Amino acid sequence: MNKENYRFYIFMRFKLGFDAKSIHADFVSIFGDNAISYDTVARWIRHFKDGRQGFEDEPRVGRPITGKSDANIDLVRNIIEDNPYVTYDEIEAETSLCRGTIYGIIHDCLKLKKVTSRWVPHLLSDKNRQDRIRVCEYNLERFRDNRWRLCDVVTGDESWFFWRQIGRKQSHMSWIGEGESPRTVVRQGRFEPKTMVRIFFRTSGAEQITYWDKGKTVDSESYINDCLNPLVSSLQRQRKQSGVKNLKFHHDNARPHVAQAVIEFLEGQEFIMMEQPPYSPDLAPSDFWLFDYIKERLDNHTSAESLVRQITKILRETPKKEFQKTFEKWIERMDLCIKFKGDYFEHELK
Repeated sequence: MNKENYRFYIFMRFKLGFDAKSIHADFVSIFGDNAISYDTVARWIRHFKDGRQGFEDEPRVGRPITGKSDANIDLVRNIIEDNPYVTYDEIEAETSLCRGTIYGIIHDCLKLKKVTSRWVPHLLSDKNRQDRIRVCEYNLERFRDNRWRLCDVVTGDESWFFWRQIGRKQSHMSWIGEGESPRTVVRQGRFEPKTMVRIFFRTSGAEQITYWDKGKTVDSESYINDCLNPLVSSLQRQRKQSGVKNLKFHHDNARPHVAQAVIEFLEGQEFIMMEQPPYSPDLAPSDFWLFDYIKERLDNHTSAESLVRQITKILRETPKKEFQKTFEKWIERMDLCIKFKGDYFEHELK
């Protein structure tokens, strides 16, 4: 189909009462990834609503169709601003400019380049960004005036660990001969065996590991009984004089963690609570380092017990300096969060 055919189809469906979303869905069902964009469909519907009858491009009197004229530059700029994901084929269909001219306008005149979109954990609101800045400034002030020490921080979180490991995509690259098909790896399924594991750690290493049997609900009661009580006992054995008093305690905002019973338990032990801003895995050492570090080193397992044994072994063999380095990077990340005005910043890390 040429562009006039596309436009004729849009016109007929529009006259039959279909909206842009439905018409674009028709194109996608037929052409898949090669379908024209939704913005192109919507633009032509606006033309038809304004009374346009023809499907051909309007003549551009006195302007060469392949030239980098101001009008052509503005035309390409407007199309890209309407749809940053637009393809060369779509621009060519919309403008009738040749591909070389489009390339020159985009790269030489508009100074644009196409990059993969950056995935982020959450679309942060202004309040989310303000909370991230506030928490980072509060923590940094106390670390830098020596009221707090990194060695006095206990942090932790839980994560799912699959029994079957598939590694990272890069690890599955293999040499193949001419005409051979790439080898396949079955991705982990939603219902594959996995175990929820909770790990607390400090600059000196892992402090306590807990895992839950499949089907057990992790609520505030199980969090206190299965995680916090054993953690407190372990710390008290190490700190016979002071116990856990004045240690800084850090975890995220999961529902069991912020339950009133948990808050009262931690305050009763005289922990000093460190706030974690919402939607901020980039500011939680478990998320930005520990869990990936462990998962990259796991073998396949047939039971939760053997999985947890290897996790424990990995943590015991991890050099103390790795834990210390992670806490120092935590401070650097707080600085970056403030520098980027509360936005996610991991794309700037090297």
